[in-house]
Amino acid sequence: MNDWTSGYVADIDYTYDFFRELTPSHLGFCAHSKGHDHALDRPNLTYCELGCGQGFSANLLAAANPHIQFHAMDFNPAHMAGAANLARDAELDNVHFYERSFDDFGDAPGLPQEFDVIALHGVYSWVSKEHQQHITNFISQRLKSGGLVYLSYNALPGWAPALPLRRILTNRAEQGSGPLSERIAEAVEFAHQLEQNGADYFTGNPALTKPLSKMKSMPASYLAHEYFNKDWTPFHFEDIASDMSQAKLKFLGAAEPRDHVDDISFSDEQQALLKMESDPVHRESLRDILLNEQFRTDLFVKGKLPMTERGSVAAWFKTPLALTRHYGGGTVKLSWRRGEIPMDQEQYGPVLTALAQGPMTTRELLELGVFGQMPWGEITRMLTLLIGDGYLAPSLSNEGLEDRRERCRIFNAAVAKRSEESETLQFFASPVTGGGIALDRFEQLFLLARSEGKETPADWANLAWQILAPQGQRLQKDGRVLETAEENLSVLRARANVFAARRLPLCETLGLTLEPTSALGTPRQGKAAA
Repeated sequence: MNDWTSGYVADIDYTYDFFRELTPSHLGFCAHSKGHDHALDRPNLTYCELGCGQGFSANLLAAANPHIQFHAMDFNPAHMAGAANLARDAELDNVHFYERSFDDFGDAPGLPQEFDVIALHGVYSWVSKEHQQHITNFISQRLKSGGLVYLSYNALPGWAPALPLRRILTNRAEQGSGPLSERIAEAVEFAHQLEQNGADYFTGNPALTKPLSKMKSMPASYLAHEYFNKDWTPFHFEDIASDMSQAKLKFLGAAEPRDHVDDISFSDEQQALLKMESDPVHRESLRDILLNEQFRTDLFVKGKLPMTERGSVAAWFKTPLALTRHYGGGTVKLSWRRGEIPMDQEQYGPVLTALAQGPMTTRELLELGVFGQMPWGEITRMLTLLIGDGYLAPSLSNEGLEDRRERCRIFNAAVAKRSEESETLQFFASPVTGGGIALDRFEQLFLLARSEGKETPADWANLAWQILAPQGQRLQKDGRVLETAEENLSVLRARANVFAARRLPLCETLGLTLEPTSALGTPRQGKAAA
């Protein structure tokens, strides 16, 4: 392996996923939810992503947040070339990519001296101790006072039983020959054979059976970067907190909103144990023990700004909320660590119905009376859970909406054009939420057809088939590959009809359609977007 990789997998490209935890509006909400103010409302914001992989998230966020300057780095030249190409096609002028390592990124020409946000998703556990120190030094030198750091990593004790499994996989792959993707597949199959033949390690750790089984269907691009780097370190939270303290950072809370609501993760007795622990770092470590935590999404701040109760209410009042899943009435099922979360349809139903008309702030929802007689604490708990489960998203203000809408349209059109040849990119940028919304390849092709003047779902399906058929691509139904054009078109038309009924109204509300604004007329909006 070449020296420039520092032991990181470079011969298999990383995935193009988008993670909502990177979204500025989401990070701001999480800070407010934990009772702390932030500086993400000020002008001329700067955002840095360390280890950005393919750069897709940085490009998407730049399209949805033209008021922020994004700077993203990765050591892989192929990743950075591809990211720059997408930025060019999307006409983005507020995102900047750097082919650098952690040790020399700070010397890059044109890099701002300070950042409001520094984010690392899926990086810290997969680089060497030396690079972890470079990261900490960069944060210490470049994060503004009041700035936020988002840091995700594999956690202990949850990963402890899997440490030998990872060694089995890497040792087997090192012994093999041929392309890494083939060696990964063979290593996974070897581990599966050990499990099937009664190896006591697997017998004594039955929880490994399910993830090992899932590995067989996971893409090599994910497995390579998750398990097969030279460096792979699950952390105790206390060690991460110690590292971040070198940069004068304090823990703020999780970037997963459902972790802000203790009663859905802990029994009454466990909550009592947590309340007895006065030290915040030790209390967070105790949470990990109680949960057997495997993966953490931590938010740190350089200079805490606790809000008063009045300030916290005011923050809720001014935050627009957008519906991000279809809701046509009926029950919704929310779930988290301990299973399904009991929810009262009479409480959430009116809220989701109101937001189906467009984004609104909590104040506007209160003025509509959709919360009935619910106490304030129950209101914020319910909204936090709906955000955590992905039914709602904290969103951006109306100021600059039309500019965001046009920038997102150009970006999304560039993504949709790529869907003609690949299903790699699975997210559009929303000018409403400031983040990404998942759309599969077919949904992107339907929106592309609509933007080209195709009016009916049948027309959208026909265009999709005209793109897929010459590539030799076929759909599946009931586990069977569909061979004839009639069969494929039938399934595509059914999917297009469902999309038109359930997803298209949501796409219109969230600003995901590809027609120029002038061709759309007045978009669907709630009071917050009026």
